Amino acid sequence: MTTSRNTDDAAAKRARLGELDAALTRLRAQYDLLMNAFKFDEARALVAQIEAAERERAALAETLPPISAPTPAAPYTVARRRRR
Repeated sequence: MTTSRNTDDAAAKRARLGELDAALTRLRAQYDLLMNAFKFDEARALVAQIEAAERERAALAETLPPISAPTPAAPYTVARRRRR
């Protein structure tokens, strides 16, 4: 039962991590647009939101175990042509 709960908890955390990544992408793009339009005061107002989302993302990422890459079944070799 705890394994299922841990799996559900990790899945919820990974979903939140995805939401934060999307929000950060949106906020950074909005920041860049405002800076390019010389709207510095409005862009500066977004900095606090970006920093808060980055802190939350970093804290959340530290609590999650790393995703292990699938290991190949067997190493492969490339066959050479035979010389005659």
